Amino acid sequence: MWAKGGWGVKKVVLVDDEQVILTGLMRVIPWEEYGCHVVGTAADGREGIELIRRLRPDILFTDIRMPNMDGLAMVAALKSEFPALKIAVLTAYREFEYARQAITLGVSRYLLKPSKMDELKEAIRIMTAPQEAAPLPEEDVPSPESEAAGSFVVRAALAYMEENCAERLTLGSVANHVFVSQWHLSKLINRHTGKNFFDILNQLRVNRAKALLRDPSLRVHEVAEMVGYADVAHFSKNFKRLTGKSPVAYRARIK
Repeated sequence: MWAKGGWGVKKVVLVDDEQVILTGLMRVIPWEEYGCHVVGTAADGREGIELIRRLRPDILFTDIRMPNMDGLAMVAALKSEFPALKIAVLTAYREFEYARQAITLGVSRYLLKPSKMDELKEAIRIMTAPQEAAPLPEEDVPSPESEAAGSFVVRAALAYMEENCAERLTLGSVANHVFVSQWHLSKLINRHTGKNFFDILNQLRVNRAKALLRDPSLRVHEVAEMVGYADVAHFSKNFKRLTGKSPVAYRARIK
């Protein structure tokens, strides 16, 4: 659900799979005293990300241990795509390393459930405090938190691509897995690797094909299908481009 805030009011989104938590945060915290207005709530991470993209809030209170959601991946996706978004984590998960990584990715506050009212109010004060205007950079240079978040997203995307490169992967399917838009993932991959999505995907498939070609019982067209190519001509073209040899010549060399 959502409602429109007034001019100059900081927009807040709340995400938690426990309705009692959402209701409590909305009713107990005097948001208006901090110049805030809750414009939307969501019961899971994916719904929350869609809400954030639509409403562009200033502040997010979220749990990051929800069903079917990698919390750190969610935080990284949001901070890389919306670096100005202030995020407070409200969770029962007490693992120190997890909290450290969340803070590295740009989380303003990591609060453990059940949180005391003074802890919640302090988090809101921190996230609504006036910021000194920073000088505009000559180029589009990401902040350390945004850079760390982007790196996290790219590592997650590359790991998913490596594990599933034999499938019919698309930029959209990988972006959906790491909770960012296609355009944003393409930009991050290029920034952090210097390559594009299809260059990386083809390299992963060719690397896997090299191992499979060692098995003489497999025909070249079977290897092509096993590593994700729809036709052997496309496979052979990419294989030769990346290795300097055709699949047949490569197999003959390793016998």
